Amino acid sequence: MERNASLQMQQPRGVGWRFVGSLGAGLLRLCGSCGSIAHLWLQTLRQSVEPPYRLRLIVKQMELVGVNSLPVVLVTTTFTGMVLALQSYIAFRRFNAETLVASVVALSITRELGPVITGLMVAGRAGSAMAAEIGTMKVTEQIDALISLATNPVKYLVVPRFLASAVVLPLLTIIADLVGIVGGYIVAVYIFNSNPNVYVRNTTYMLETADVYTGLAKSVVFGMMVSIVGCAEGFHAEEGASGVGRAATRAVVFASLGILISDYFLTALFY
Repeated sequence: MERNASLQMQQPRGVGWRFVGSLGAGLLRLCGSCGSIAHLWLQTLRQSVEPPYRLRLIVKQMELVGVNSLPVVLVTTTFTGMVLALQSYIAFRRFNAETLVASVVALSITRELGPVITGLMVAGRAGSAMAAEIGTMKVTEQIDALISLATNPVKYLVVPRFLASAVVLPLLTIIADLVGIVGGYIVAVYIFNSNPNVYVRNTTYMLETADVYTGLAKSVVFGMMVSIVGCAEGFHAEEGASGVGRAATRAVVFASLGILISDYFLTALFY
């Protein structure tokens, strides 16, 4: 009886130690992933300025990352602007400040929602594709074949995706800003019967070029982050189809978290 009682008293301690061990192992894996991503980022920056420059691969990746992501970016940012105008109008109507809807929509879209929503959509679509493609190349030993042919895999696989994402994300953000503001205009003017001239005047009056530039600067960082995280997870994919799938999932999760976390620090830096 006493022995059984002592075993029951020791069992919660064992569970606690297993929890601490699992937590520590998870933190170690997270630190390892962050370290590998940072190392790949530095390698890519160095390889980006060294010849040869594979413009054809860069243009192809610009099509895959930018053009193919355009429909989902258009849909999401349009409805983001519409719901932002809807909520703002309902809230400002309590204070008879409906004319501020245009300013809120324009500033929110250009400063935050445009680059963030665009980055998240590209991370979900293109980031996962990068991880899956490079992960498949790894498990099928195509990357080893590149190395045996004296081809740097970072220069051949990562640099085109890195440069293409850094160039394309600001372009997508510009389009996202425009359609988001138009979506807010549609709700305010055609649903709540706001004066269209007043709406346009308030939008242009409150919006400054610095607001647009800071959003574009954020999108450059987000584009680089999406490409680096996707490629890094692809290089660390495990064997088999399930390993490639887990790499694609991790790429989306880590890139999305990186975008949201870095957005705070970038906002604090700019404003």
